[in-house]
Amino acid sequence: MTVHLNSQADLDAAIKALVKQDPRLKPVLKRAGMPALRRREPGFAGLAAIVCGQQLSVASAAAIWTRVSAAFDPFHHDALRRARADRLGRLGLSVAKIKTLKNLARELAAARLDLDALADQDADAAHARLIALHGIGPWTADIYLLFCLGHGDAWPAGDLALQEAMRVGLGLATRPTPKQMAPLAEPWRPLRGAAAHLWWAYYHVLKQREGVIGKAAGTA
Repeated sequence: MTVHLNSQADLDAAIKALVKQDPRLKPVLKRAGMPALRRREPGFAGLAAIVCGQQLSVASAAAIWTRVSAAFDPFHHDALRRARADRLGRLGLSVAKIKTLKNLARELAAARLDLDALADQDADAAHARLIALHGIGPWTADIYLLFCLGHGDAWPAGDLALQEAMRVGLGLATRPTPKQMAPLAEPWRPLRGAAAHLWWAYYHVLKQREGVIGKAAGTA
């Protein structure tokens, strides 16, 4: 059964279940406090915004997405599919990102991709479907599943903030690799997405203690 994190109450209940399930998370929750649910727009617009922000600073990503979304209002895959590449480039999109967005638009137009349906699929199956698409890497796929669809079991194993938070919170000798993050999160199924929210909140507290709020350096 797929758990959906569509409201703060959903997240609160999932976190409480996680702490009961894994006592190691109790001090993490005590330190971090109950995390706030963060959601983004679903569908093509949500995934396109994440693609636009790949490997960029928050400010740069926001500026580019503001230009792109304003240029196509309403933002629909057919409009972007028909748009000239040079026009998209003038909005600040790289050649690689233009190729990714146009491929997504073609898949949606041909009804070969249903982004909303991924919310009800097994997290690993939904992840695999997304990373099979050109230009969509593991981090982008999991961020879309978690923040745009509220998938309760999405697990962004490649997120550096999550890795660092778990290194500290679980007392690990070194920061876990994306490959090592999978078995570490296994006890939290089917609520790994809720666990990610908790670990991000914990990371925020760690950075506040250090006097700096760092940006999670995800990869595409």
